[in-house]
Amino acid sequence: MVKEENARDVEAAKANDLPAPMISRLVFDDKRIERVLNNLDAVAELPDLIGTTERTREAPNGMEVAWQRMPIGLFLMVYESRPNVTVDIAACAIRSANGVILRGGSEAIRSNRALASIVGDALEKVELPREAVTLLDTTDKRSIEYLLQRDEISLVIPRGGTGLMDFVSEHSRGIPVLNHYKGVCHVYVHESADLELALDIIEDAKARPDVCNAVETVLIDNAIAAEFLPQLHERLQRAGVEMRCDAGARALLGDVVATATEEDWHTEYLDLAVTVGLVDGLEHTISHIERYGTDHTETIVARDEQIAQEFLNRVNSSTVFHNASTRLSNLPEFGLGPELGTSTTRLHAYGPMGPEALTITKYVVKGTGQRMG
Repeated sequence: MVKEENARDVEAAKANDLPAPMISRLVFDDKRIERVLNNLDAVAELPDLIGTTERTREAPNGMEVAWQRMPIGLFLMVYESRPNVTVDIAACAIRSANGVILRGGSEAIRSNRALASIVGDALEKVELPREAVTLLDTTDKRSIEYLLQRDEISLVIPRGGTGLMDFVSEHSRGIPVLNHYKGVCHVYVHESADLELALDIIEDAKARPDVCNAVETVLIDNAIAAEFLPQLHERLQRAGVEMRCDAGARALLGDVVATATEEDWHTEYLDLAVTVGLVDGLEHTISHIERYGTDHTETIVARDEQIAQEFLNRVNSSTVFHNASTRLSNLPEFGLGPELGTSTTRLHAYGPMGPEALTITKYVVKGTGQRMG
């Protein structure tokens, strides 16, 4: 049933001339179904969260102070494409004892209805309320506006394009918004890098361009640029990836590459394109990421362990890697189950979010008659 409904969504998306990246994210084939099933197994194996004690300490007056995990309550998830999100979010909500209202995009309405029905049946089988996971079965945008004014909702998580983020943030009336903002992810190739490894990492980081953890900018140390850039151009050209280069890179490659504009450095392409620039070492790189990055994911490719550690310590994006592809920035790759999204909002959750991001802590304090006096 799900695959048939998804095929109808994909057919309609093509007929409506939706962008290719959105259609790619919409497809729910056997490979993605298998991934969802693996995520469900992983979340089932996670340790219990609710009621567990994070830590304890003794206050100066002798009271025992503990931090205990509790659910956030009811949250709203607004998302586009990606039918797998319907199941992943449901699993995270159930595992963290939260209720969720799901509001998927109109382009995936048939797929989401089928999946939400399966989730509801499963909840009833284990004697949990079907309403714990509720799909908002409408494509009317006013429904989101209405929900964003409801006091019963403790948190809203938008996951999609910039337009969706802006809409939710603008219309939320006092409900905290945990943004899954765009991913302008960087790969920095340090002068000590294994160049073949750097080529492999960059190619993999762009192999699926429609995801938010795909690389959008490659920064290369001037010291190795003359040797590395032609190799990178050849590798990316074979992969069909367009390079948009700064003046230094174009001077080495010539007119075979496009010129990068100021806008390109800020762009999440979600397509087969990367911006490429030359840098003078680590300081220049960190300054560039601070200016153009979106707090998502950055990678350094380097043999120099000291430089790599400094990069990891000083770059404050939500996920930082050494010698690994940016596309590994998601919870399933970390062995932590399904993912709500990647928070680029520096609140209680930052980076790839799973069930734990849907919990908070409360103070549980035990005394023996202490008073303020």
